[in-house]
Amino acid sequence: MQFSPPLIEAVLLKRYKRFLANVLMPDGSEITVHCPNPGSMAGLTEPGIRCWISDSQNPKRKLLYTLEMVEIAGFDGPVMVGTNTNQPNKIAEEAILAGKVTPLNGYENLRREVKYGKNSRIDFLLEDKNKAPCYVEVKNVHFLRTADLHEFPDSITARGAKHLEELGDMVEQGNRAVMLYVIQRMDGSKFKLATDIDTAYAKAYKRAMTRGVEAYALRCKISSNGIEPDALIPIVD
Repeated sequence: MQFSPPLIEAVLLKRYKRFLANVLMPDGSEITVHCPNPGSMAGLTEPGIRCWISDSQNPKRKLLYTLEMVEIAGFDGPVMVGTNTNQPNKIAEEAILAGKVTPLNGYENLRREVKYGKNSRIDFLLEDKNKAPCYVEVKNVHFLRTADLHEFPDSITARGAKHLEELGDMVEQGNRAVMLYVIQRMDGSKFKLATDIDTAYAKAYKRAMTRGVEAYALRCKISSNGIEPDALIPIVD
């Protein structure tokens, strides 16, 4: 996934009210940008860090610019982290269609935002006349507090637990169901659940796995030019 037009480098001043951030532009002006991220963004909002914003080029938008990524001090040096939670679905689709999520290879058709469960929409429904439908739910990951170890979630997510329950329901109805964690940073080689942050989600995940739901973690390569699916990494306890 390439950014077009190119991102603009700025300085993050503060993130507030969940979906807003103030940044310092290259010309010295301060503007408010859209921050599409409902999570806590733990460790990613330190005032004064470098950030990159996209220009919607849509004069009808109230906020013309969107916060896309930040650069933080990682365990082994500066790390670029994608913060826009709207991007993982685009990344996942690109990865699936390119065959980079090997357990999901071999389907003829991919449909987006298909209704299922209890008033929900699945991110992707993979279909093939020779196999059962596969329901794929995507979650964004950008949390790392221990060297080399990505974690999810960074805050309580009742909605995420609901999705796990509905994926389990799909398996029990004879379908295949997959939880795909898309990691918008590349300074870790393993993934685990942050069980201390959301015990209910961890419980829902464990139940989903016992019901036959599959889980995979896809790490991405991050740069100011774009975000590219890189490789599946191990999920550990």
